[in-house]
Amino acid sequence: MARIDETRPFIPVGIAVLTVSDTRTPETDRSGDTLVARIAEAGHRLAARAIVTDDVAEIRATVEAWTRDEAIDVVITTGGTGFTGRDVTPEALEPIFEKRMDGFSEVFHRISYDKIGTSTIQSRATGGVTNATFIFVLPGSPGACKDAWDGILKAQLDYRHMPCNFVEIMPRLDEHLKRTAG
Repeated sequence: MARIDETRPFIPVGIAVLTVSDTRTPETDRSGDTLVARIAEAGHRLAARAIVTDDVAEIRATVEAWTRDEAIDVVITTGGTGFTGRDVTPEALEPIFEKRMDGFSEVFHRISYDKIGTSTIQSRATGGVTNATFIFVLPGSPGACKDAWDGILKAQLDYRHMPCNFVEIMPRLDEHLKRTAG
């Protein structure tokens, strides 16, 4: 059963938050604010924050730059996961995933289903790893951000969470790049 092992130290990680929206501003970005508050409350570091428009190149460029920043361990995006013509965050980011995290989407939808029922199928939330950086693509509503953080990310980004968590495997995410031909 999942639990917190109080004998292990808490290890803060650097998290970047990207809001994808054609209309939100720093003053109206409630979803980004929700994530930033939860990141701080959990004891992690906000390593970067930005708002970009629903543009594949802009989304991808921002996230790729963040994955090359050693101060950033995790990127969380909010917005652009629906089905309208301007919803392009999965299209921007899934092609750069070195490894896809199918379980993230499945667990997110399970949690979301309990709150909004079948409407959860209107989200294409996804996750993956690029350049040894975890990337989570969330819907643009504050409720979806709360569900993803409270139900998945808070525990998985806590080194004390047992039986396993993302923090303990972070040092090994790029081991395939360090192998030498023998």
